[in-house]
Amino acid sequence: MVTASAAGLCRFVDASPTPFHAVRTAAEELTEAGFVQVREQDAWPTSPGDYFVIRGGSLVAWREAADTPAHAGFRVIGAHTDSPNLRIKQQHDRTFEGIAVVALEPYGGPILESWFDRDLKVAGRLALRDGSTALVDSEEAVLRVPHLAIHLDRSGSDIDRQQHLNGIWSLDPSAFLPWLAGRAGIGAEEVLGWEVMTADAQPSALYGADDEFVAAPRLDNLATCYAGLRGFLDAGTPAGPYRTMLALFDHEEVGSTSERGAASDLLATTVERTVLAAGGARDDYHRAVAASICASGDMAHATHPNYADRHEPLHHITMGGGPVLKVNQNLRYATDAEGAAEFARACDQAGVPLQRYIHRADLPCGSTIGPMSAARTGMLTIDVGAPQLAMHAARETMAARDVELYARALGAFAVPAR
Repeated sequence: MVTASAAGLCRFVDASPTPFHAVRTAAEELTEAGFVQVREQDAWPTSPGDYFVIRGGSLVAWREAADTPAHAGFRVIGAHTDSPNLRIKQQHDRTFEGIAVVALEPYGGPILESWFDRDLKVAGRLALRDGSTALVDSEEAVLRVPHLAIHLDRSGSDIDRQQHLNGIWSLDPSAFLPWLAGRAGIGAEEVLGWEVMTADAQPSALYGADDEFVAAPRLDNLATCYAGLRGFLDAGTPAGPYRTMLALFDHEEVGSTSERGAASDLLATTVERTVLAAGGARDDYHRAVAASICASGDMAHATHPNYADRHEPLHHITMGGGPVLKVNQNLRYATDAEGAAEFARACDQAGVPLQRYIHRADLPCGSTIGPMSAARTGMLTIDVGAPQLAMHAARETMAARDVELYARALGAFAVPAR
């Protein structure tokens, strides 16, 4: 089971080089499980069942039984689909000393050193003249950001985000975007807009003496998307007076303030329309929100064996030690006492261990979709995760065992045994 879950994560990550691909991958699994896609511009389904909606690189899926009252609350598993990377600028073609170069810029907070001298493919979304969109993926390595030789820089100078991150791709000084569109069978004249980014071309892999670890790009936060999807589907249709929901948001790494980020109306609107379609009134929507709880899943910092001093000494987190409950007194995480107890009960139900994390008080703490989605909806919210190392590197690592434990905990959260 451990190896199967970890291998499933590797396949999910490799199929999802961008948020748009991650949403497509999740949508394919949902469709295979019998879910029906709903378009936001259409009337909401009034029959109970299994549905999902897509907005760009974000997806929300929900399940409700036939006897679910309109005012029933939601058990929401939340995550984000985006990861720090290098993205292609709008004007990106350059030629220098006979080399065709693509101008790149950082998205989010990547560990820039990890992107140098790495085989990079490109993928993303093209907006076409006819109003449609198309996903593209070069599939094979096409770009490389070469480091400066140590003989030319003994000082180890800082990386200039404007000058040092351009990728070489050809000795033929031709335009890059038409080449990429052509790979997808699309004429360059049809492309009016694009969101194209780089991704590690090396496949995800299991490693270690007995395949105990996962090495993969984008574990933050596709590991949660995968575990959340597995837990959501494995939990089945809820039998109690509540609905289950999976909410995968884009743009967390840059603040979530977009039309499809966690600070948008996507979650609140989906909840409201579902309540109203079930015959509820506005007051039923507010009752449903008050009865709802969200597990905001984002990966957690395992205690680094080479940098143990960078971690809170009373809160060491073990790889392979199970899901992580994240608490921050200054609300960089949304967890409070009630939420903490709720997730602890879920872990007990699933039979998995629970670890508790706080950040060192003398270091700035990152955040998640938790606080802003809590503020946006008013739902009780918990911040949770799974342990990993090298967060925001081009390639990250986690324990294979934690994939299964994480999915089981999120599934038990979605459908509590009480």
